[in-house]
Amino acid sequence: MKIAKILLTTLAMVLVASVAFAAEGADPVMSAKAYATAIGMGIAAGLCGIGQGMGLKGACEGIARNPEAGGQLTTTLILGLAFIESLAIYGLVVCLILLFVV
Repeated sequence: MKIAKILLTTLAMVLVASVAFAAEGADPVMSAKAYATAIGMGIAAGLCGIGQGMGLKGACEGIARNPEAGGQLTTTLILGLAFIESLAIYGLVVCLILLFVV
């Protein structure tokens, strides 16, 4: 039921957003690029969020099992989160290149 609600909400937003691209003289290729870029960035951000959550979960479990190693785990966690965040920024750059250059 929850998945159906999410899918229907997403479909409604996509259908309503198409009105914004229906301006007079609008290029249909640009509209398709905008949709593809939005979907690509959404997937990239979602997967990076899942990766960050899994990393944070692992760090919390590690600190809970061995509190003395908390400082070293925190340093490693922050470094790992920075790498994951750089992947999200890289995905944004790729999407912007696809939108404005290709």
